[in-house]
Amino acid sequence: MFGIFAANSFLKMANFIDEYISKLDDKGRLVMPSAFRNVMPEGSDMRFVVRKDIFADCLEMYSFDEWQKQSDEIRSKLNVFNREHSLFWREYMRNCAVVEPDAKFGRISIPQRLLDAIGVVKEVVFFGNDYKIEIWAREKYEASAISEEQYLDIAGKLSQQR
Repeated sequence: MFGIFAANSFLKMANFIDEYISKLDDKGRLVMPSAFRNVMPEGSDMRFVVRKDIFADCLEMYSFDEWQKQSDEIRSKLNVFNREHSLFWREYMRNCAVVEPDAKFGRISIPQRLLDAIGVVKEVVFFGNDYKIEIWAREKYEASAISEEQYLDIAGKLSQQR
């Protein structure tokens, strides 16, 4: 399948593209965009891991398969008998949560501590960032955009690295 919401069936990985606004309901749940649920390969694990992003004021949401892939890659670089590595791994795993959209509406319940960590009041933006979904407080997402000049400057620097 090709298109803006294509699942790579050879690798069984989802590619998330676009952005969607969602509001917290009375029970603190969010509706995960159907476009993101539908891009998951048929029969795949519908659990997702949500954690605070290291560099940005948002949450990262990985399919469970992608989370395992990322975690395995990071763990392969660590020595469990090295105190600094152990501290890093503990912090990396801190404030992670597993969520699964309900079958009927696609609602997910993200722990309040994670929503508070990024300043969610009522609205969030689900932002498809290829292999992961970022979840932002709407106001912070809008403020996070860089200028066209900054974007072009970074693009120029990256093009010189090849």
